[in-house]
Amino acid sequence: MVKYNLNSQSYSTFQLTSLVVLRILIGWHFLNEGISKLLNPYWTSSAFLNESQWIFAGIFKWMAATPAILNIVDILNIWGQIFIGIGLIAGFFTRTACLSGAVLLFLYYLCWPPLIGFSYSAPQEVNYLFVDKNLIEMTALVVLFLFNSGHIIGVDRFILLRKQRKVIQ
Repeated sequence: MVKYNLNSQSYSTFQLTSLVVLRILIGWHFLNEGISKLLNPYWTSSAFLNESQWIFAGIFKWMAATPAILNIVDILNIWGQIFIGIGLIAGFFTRTACLSGAVLLFLYYLCWPPLIGFSYSAPQEVNYLFVDKNLIEMTALVVLFLFNSGHIIGVDRFILLRKQRKVIQ
């Protein structure tokens, strides 16, 4: 079994490939969500924000009720998802993409937490009781941030190698 050294730790090819595949799949999810919103001229985050029911519900509802703020939120949401997706797929600014994606998913979690007694108009499979897809994907992004998989396969690797060559010269 081939082992690779990453941050003074030794990992197998399968372990590193799994990290990269996870990064690309999450990137695809973000990119797909962003593009689908961009291509839908009627999409807005208004309904999502208006249905917030937890501790920051007032802030989310204020965002939805203020047209200028809602426009900014929609633009940031769409383009944030697109750029996070591209960054994760390409392994470009990977750590920034992971952290940005985790923050965005945490905001979704705060807006629509999976708590008993909360119901939303959008279809949901079940009430997950604290743990939902957003929390799981957010945690996966934190793991990817910690392992910096862009240095394994991605544009970040080429940037790192170029910097290392300049230091040697």
